[in-house]
Amino acid sequence: MSIRLSAFPKCYLETIANRSMSVFQWIEMAQTLDADGLEMYEGFFESLDDAYLDRLGDALRNAHFAMPMLCCSPDFTQPDADGRKRAVERQWEMIRVARRLGGPGVVCRILSGQRYPEVSREQGVAWVLEAIHQCLPVARELDVVLGMENHYKDGFWRYPEFAQKSDLFLEIVRQVADRRHFGVQYDPSNALVAGDDPITLLEAVADRVVSMHASDRYLADGATLDEIRQSDGTLGYSPKLRHGVTGRGLNDYPRIFQILRRHGYSGWISIEDGMNGMEEMAESLRFLRRMVHDTYGA
Repeated sequence: MSIRLSAFPKCYLETIANRSMSVFQWIEMAQTLDADGLEMYEGFFESLDDAYLDRLGDALRNAHFAMPMLCCSPDFTQPDADGRKRAVERQWEMIRVARRLGGPGVVCRILSGQRYPEVSREQGVAWVLEAIHQCLPVARELDVVLGMENHYKDGFWRYPEFAQKSDLFLEIVRQVADRRHFGVQYDPSNALVAGDDPITLLEAVADRVVSMHASDRYLADGATLDEIRQSDGTLGYSPKLRHGVTGRGLNDYPRIFQILRRHGYSGWISIEDGMNGMEEMAESLRFLRRMVHDTYGA
């Protein structure tokens, strides 16, 4: 299978989630983009009924899009046991939704949860691993791949990601033995936000990458990369880091693609862009097409 590109409307995330714009309108708009698929977010759905999901699936197929990944934000580190139980049960449902929209082998994103001040590292790791192992049987049954993202923070969360920093992220990932239905959803820009080196992180997880987000960050005037890398990550989206066209920012995409190819990656890459308009998203997709051609020869 060759690399395919999908688009995620980061620019319209809140607009679709608050129902000012429908996901069906986004699908129609996206037909102007050179994308093979559209990534979905759990907050986009007005219903989880089969009839609604099938109508959404039909809209995607009619627009000639696949649905390669469902972006979910389970909060597995909640101090309340009932809250953690509900998070797992919600993720079970999202795995079902991902399978219905994307078919076998579709990626369903998972996260660790929020970095609650009262939750210790040891306790948080234990809860996250418990939740992952509760979700894996459902993923195996439906042939869905759980992709754990090195993430910053869901836009609707109070606290940043528990496993935002790479050492904690890797501690969790390395304790999950399943390599067929669990892997890494890699995001180089989130590594930058955390103050980590995206290349170092990719080298550590390259053989487990099941999907990837592609975006880019730029330094604001007067800012330095050392300032970002010395951060402990708790500030999240620093104003010193800004969105822009993929390939023109801080991420070394030639090296990223070379590492992916060396490890035989042939999955989806989803552009996470458009904060400054659809034309920037289109330009980012054009850049990624060139990168795929230059690296993979197709």
